[in-house]
Amino acid sequence: MDDVFDPDEFLAVDDTAANTNAADDDADIDGGDDGDFLHSHARRRRRIHSSPPSSSASLLSFALRHDRLFLVSYKWWKDASEECLGSESVIKGVRYAAAAATDGDENDRESDADDEIVLNLHKEVNDIGNGDDKGEGFSGREYALITESMWFKALKWHSDYCTRIKDMGCSLAAEDDEEQDVFSIQIRLCVMQQNDSLVVKISLMDNPVQLYRQAYEIFDVQSYMVCIWDFSGQMTKFFERDSKVFPYGGPGQASEEALLELQVYGLPSFAKDAEVKITEFSMQERSNSEGSCSSWPSKMNGTVVNQSSSSSLLSLQSCTQGYGKTGVLGLTGLVNLGNTCFMNSAIQCLAHTPKLVDYFLGDFKKDINYENPLGMNGELALSFGALLRKLWAPGGMPVAPRLFKSTLENFAPQFCGYNQHDSQELLAFLLDGLHEDLNRVKHKPYIQHGDTEDRPVEKVADEHWQIHLARNDSIIVDLFHGQFRSKLVCPICKRVSVTFDPFMYLSLPLPSTTMRTMTVTLLSTDGSVLPSSLTVTVPKYGTCKDLIQALSTAVSLRDGETLFVAEVYYHCIIRSLENPSDSLALIRDEDCLVAYRLPKESESGLLVVFMHQRCERQFGFRIGIPRWSLFGTPLVARISSVSDGTQIHDAYIKLLQPLLNMVEDDYDDIEKSDNEFTKMGSGSLSNSDNSCSSDDEMGADFYVPSDFQFHISDERGLSGGQRIKLGKPLDVPVKTTIVNVLVSWSKRMLRRYDTCHLSSLPEVFKPIFPDVIPQESVSLYKCMEGFLKEEPLGPEDMWYCPSCKQHRQASKKLDLWRLPEILVVHLKRFSYSRFLKNKLETYVDFPLDNLDLTGFLAHDSGPSLNCYRLYAISNHYGCMGGGHYTALVYHGNRWYEFNDGSVKPGREDDIKTSAAYVLFYRRIAD
Repeated sequence: MDDVFDPDEFLAVDDTAANTNAADDDADIDGGDDGDFLHSHARRRRRIHSSPPSSSASLLSFALRHDRLFLVSYKWWKDASEECLGSESVIKGVRYAAAAATDGDENDRESDADDEIVLNLHKEVNDIGNGDDKGEGFSGREYALITESMWFKALKWHSDYCTRIKDMGCSLAAEDDEEQDVFSIQIRLCVMQQNDSLVVKISLMDNPVQLYRQAYEIFDVQSYMVCIWDFSGQMTKFFERDSKVFPYGGPGQASEEALLELQVYGLPSFAKDAEVKITEFSMQERSNSEGSCSSWPSKMNGTVVNQSSSSSLLSLQSCTQGYGKTGVLGLTGLVNLGNTCFMNSAIQCLAHTPKLVDYFLGDFKKDINYENPLGMNGELALSFGALLRKLWAPGGMPVAPRLFKSTLENFAPQFCGYNQHDSQELLAFLLDGLHEDLNRVKHKPYIQHGDTEDRPVEKVADEHWQIHLARNDSIIVDLFHGQFRSKLVCPICKRVSVTFDPFMYLSLPLPSTTMRTMTVTLLSTDGSVLPSSLTVTVPKYGTCKDLIQALSTAVSLRDGETLFVAEVYYHCIIRSLENPSDSLALIRDEDCLVAYRLPKESESGLLVVFMHQRCERQFGFRIGIPRWSLFGTPLVARISSVSDGTQIHDAYIKLLQPLLNMVEDDYDDIEKSDNEFTKMGSGSLSNSDNSCSSDDEMGADFYVPSDFQFHISDERGLSGGQRIKLGKPLDVPVKTTIVNVLVSWSKRMLRRYDTCHLSSLPEVFKPIFPDVIPQESVSLYKCMEGFLKEEPLGPEDMWYCPSCKQHRQASKKLDLWRLPEILVVHLKRFSYSRFLKNKLETYVDFPLDNLDLTGFLAHDSGPSLNCYRLYAISNHYGCMGGGHYTALVYHGNRWYEFNDGSVKPGREDDIKTSAAYVLFYRRIAD
């Protein structure tokens, strides 16, 4: 549709010329009546492309707050008015008969009438009513003058009606499929007081040629009888002598004229071959005076803009529109302004929400609360309403939501710029902002909640809901608000606290977002069993205490035992998980964890960590030269009292018992090979390069086939210190609690023990390739159960118990008590922590036609109020911090995919996917 005042165009003005003629403009605004302001307003708007007015916010608000006027076929309006307007259908229409003006009626009329149409409108007093039966038998042309809100409602009703007819298999009349035009013409109005008539002038000087031709055909009073039904009430207001009553600024005096833009819709070309007589002199004069006939100033509601004739006539379709389907409206895309797909997706879902669409296509401006300090002065509601109307206007060109984005950024700086954002976060802000802008409660009363003890829970819930409605009353509350019941139970005194809170959407955690599987290697310290791995499930953002408790349960830990959990990297223990409050988020999936089963009675003893090394031949330019290298998983033993090296040796041999795989006699035949290896060069640990050398003291007896060599080492096993010998005292500092011992293995010991059990250390979580394992799936009902399950409060959210007079870690249970008409379900796919960001690709199986929440309600409210049908989905494809948002909308009895500016029919396979992020359900009517 050709909007003369385009708010998005208004935002593109050059700010550098903002102060041009500012003094004159301020003088026009500060002084004078409304008529003076109108002329000042017009002068300021003429400079729109060179310098923005200093009061841009007031001009934008002025344009958005007032509905335009539409001239439509009376029959088209009458068919829709009784069905689509409800209470508005009782608006009385005033009938005006149109006649050509004579020279006596209009003294200022030019002698040449070829470039101006002049009509006299006379009110027919006896024909005031709804228009019922007035058009019967009338052989002329009848039009209806309606407001923009009325036009949108009627337009949507006709669109829905055409869709219903096609679904029934009926064919439409040929005239219903004709192309419908929306174009604007500039008219001048003045009141002739002597005969109480309204003079309407349509001049070629104010309108492009093709629009003037259309107006000539519509108002051809010389050939047909023409009457206009005024359902907008604006013509009556224009007759008022007080200029303030007329919203367009016209003073209503006979000596002055008001320039008004009139939108003409759906009126066929009555005489397509008619020729409008426009003299060459008039055209030449106009060309000379204006420079070109392609651009003239036009005026809407008191604002003047430059209008191009190439764009002023927009050929649109009312019934035949979009994919060749009859009666389909609302299939207009949104231009991506730069990473604004998140905004486009959320807007399209809201723009196809039942009742919300009807509300914003209607007269929503009467509910705007300009006094609400929590609101946005109505600007968010006005910009959203203007955008939604563009999306529902006939036409297929995508809409650029620049005005809406600019308004959004003014009140929500987090959405400034062109970074990618979360569509659910935008949706939450938008719904809350629209509620405050449209809150019908001008002054919120303070109402204190009564005592909930010893009272029926139903009465308490109703009381809380009524208090909520006393402070919050808007279309958002009517459609989106529900009610929770929250119950807290003290773990000590069992005191129960029940409260009722409103909600606007449900944020459901996916099972994978709350729990995490971790694989840990379990090692015993008594030499009884081989190392084994086990997998436990812990809270994803839990603590080390949660992990140790889960491991203790999985291994059936006895009372006299404890677990020492550590992280192993490159065959060394790099850190122990001793602090129970450490977050599990610090442990990555590729890390390796080991749990050592230790006796409790020796907790005061010395903890000995054994690391293993072996001598291996190198390859390359140092081929054949042996070198020491670490291998295997460290072993741990706790020794109550250490006097000499014998206890270290015995503890290590005991730990290796499960690895023993040969009897002693089997080694007689391999001793010879060990001695040959010794002759190559006895080796020992070197502090510089760990090469095997005969210069170290370890070289003298290291290749004794039946033993190991022990050295005091650091925690990384990189340096050799004091050698631990059998029967020799061990020099350990008194306050030492952990001793790191590096054990050097001979070749014979490597063959005697099966060290592969020490080498296979699994990762905490090793994902399998997607083509090997099926996609993770979960039911929406399962997500609902996880959201409503009872769970303890965190240490930072302690509840003050009135009975105990202390803060307690109470258990909390949420229940659904009252369900809204529109249920918004947010699937929490994105998880954030201090260190990690993640997106879950879990496939959620959600119902399309019958979401039954009866089993989740805390009281019986009747099954008819608890069943929902899906009508929109906000999808997110891709990874965290990027990706792309789209929307799926059920419209006109089929699904459509809204991908920014592209709109196309959706496939059934695209409805249920792992990309579903926000689900929109509407209650199924009885």
